[in-house]
Amino acid sequence: MPDKKRIALLIDCDNVSHNSIEGVLEELAKYGMVNVRHAHGDWNNQSLSGWADKLHPYAIRPMQQFAYTKGKNATDSAMIIDAMDLLYSNNIDAFALMTSDSDFTPLVLRILENGMPVYGFGEKKTPQPFVDACSPFIFTENLVSDGKDDKKGDTKALPKKDTKALRRNTALVRLLRTAVEQAASEDGWAHMSKVGSYISNNNSSFSSINYGYKKLGDLIRASELFDIEMRNNGSAMYIKDNRK
Repeated sequence: MPDKKRIALLIDCDNVSHNSIEGVLEELAKYGMVNVRHAHGDWNNQSLSGWADKLHPYAIRPMQQFAYTKGKNATDSAMIIDAMDLLYSNNIDAFALMTSDSDFTPLVLRILENGMPVYGFGEKKTPQPFVDACSPFIFTENLVSDGKDDKKGDTKALPKKDTKALRRNTALVRLLRTAVEQAASEDGWAHMSKVGSYISNNNSSFSSINYGYKKLGDLIRASELFDIEMRNNGSAMYIKDNRK
């Protein structure tokens, strides 16, 4: 088995809820080991008390940033400097940015230029440019455990999209059908892994979790757009467009 990626998780505590941190770390465990965990913010600010309670349980290092000038977000600058220091340290293989602020889009693009993936996590309010830049981007509302909604209610887990809702999403339908078509052999059947690879290479910000499904295969089943066959004693999933 190849070595797992060493991931640096940088958290913008001013712009994302603490309630989803457990789900974020569980998701990142699929990609590698999160050996750097930095939470940026002004820890003298009472609004970060929820984050303060998460530091020790999840081995997160608080990075103090005083708000020297009112109305200016010093956390952004400190987080960018931290990211660049880590980028040039050669001690990590990937970044994860937990923020809902589009100001980090140039940072993502700079990291991508160095050949490293950037896993993005933010709330539904996150501007589209930042969402599109990450690979992938997951809405934190879908990573909140039951009973962990915050006072504002803006981190309540989003429900699964049903078949009708999925099929009304023309961009999603186009993406799935194109992926299956491009990955298919002459008989029209495509292996699930090839479909997933096509989507990752052509729409890096895509994640089935944003539609309420932990796995791409579950999303494809729910869409009812494809015929599905399980082969090799149920270990391999093959897909075919059911219009043909």
